[in-house]
Amino acid sequence: MSSHYEERLQKDLDWIHDLVGIVGGAISEALDNSVKSVMHLDKNLAAEVVVGDYTINRQVRELDRLCHVFVARHLPSAGHLRYVSSVMRLGIALERIGDYGATIGRTAAQLSASPPSVVVRDIEMMSGQARRLLQESLRSFTKRDAMMAQAALSSAKRLTDYFDRVYRDLAEEGESRSRPVQDLFALIATFNRLERVIHQAKNICEETIFVASGHTKGEKQFELLFVDEANAGGSQLAEHFARKAFPQSGRYRSAGWGVAEEVDPAYVDFATSVGLDLSDAWPAALTTLSEQLDEFQFIIGLGEGARDKVGPVPFHTTVIEWGIDTSAGPQEVYRAITPLMRDLMERLRGEQAS
Repeated sequence: MSSHYEERLQKDLDWIHDLVGIVGGAISEALDNSVKSVMHLDKNLAAEVVVGDYTINRQVRELDRLCHVFVARHLPSAGHLRYVSSVMRLGIALERIGDYGATIGRTAAQLSASPPSVVVRDIEMMSGQARRLLQESLRSFTKRDAMMAQAALSSAKRLTDYFDRVYRDLAEEGESRSRPVQDLFALIATFNRLERVIHQAKNICEETIFVASGHTKGEKQFELLFVDEANAGGSQLAEHFARKAFPQSGRYRSAGWGVAEEVDPAYVDFATSVGLDLSDAWPAALTTLSEQLDEFQFIIGLGEGARDKVGPVPFHTTVIEWGIDTSAGPQEVYRAITPLMRDLMERLRGEQAS
């Protein structure tokens, strides 16, 4: 038989749980309606979404109040504390998703005509994926199902390629000059917010895993590609130094846009003196990685003009130029690379980068 205190605690938890479901349902509906307003140029529906966002904001504030009251009243520990602290962070994500829906609704008011068919197709695909991931993430949270959350996270990672295609479609539409530039900016805002919904759904999945298991999100690993002209010296040193100095922080490769037949023996000999092994290294042509560039968050060019040599890159890939004279010899190149590499990894992963 449960005590009065236990009944009160459970009742308070049930209120929080029920309100999470109410807010989640409201933002899912708002997101659906905002997308419909863009695709069908329904400005009345868009206005309803904008007005409804104020109700969602009040509900989120009430959710936050209930969580603070629960902590003050029950002084929870362990599982209950994890759950309530996660709901408080969840509230922030839900409010932001509601804002994204309102922003999409506002873009409908800026459109002069319905979007072209190719863009409508992209909107339907992205909104469908965003809605599915949002619903799965919320379902996993309410059920405290870490496996369901992990499955949703895995499916979200496969959507990056589609974002790049969407932006290409918009660029082609802009080049055709078939509609006002204002329309294109509005459509870009729509896609941007749909992408952010997916990111917030991933955050909700991370909260589910924390509630269910107590495990927090691990540090992000980065995919880095080092490039120079021949991939026979400097870029090889950078790849192998990064792999040795920061093995837990990322995965590293190197390539060249004018690839050599073999690694420069002077670099092989020098590498041994600093604890690196280039004996089995082999130059790789940048062209062989052209279809894989979207796998890399960063491409590091070691010489001036490397960005031009790399050429166009996927939307989520960033090119960084390190102004290193790769003709200066292995020792000087190594001295230039190491502090730049340490600075980059500390900025990406913090002072504890490893």
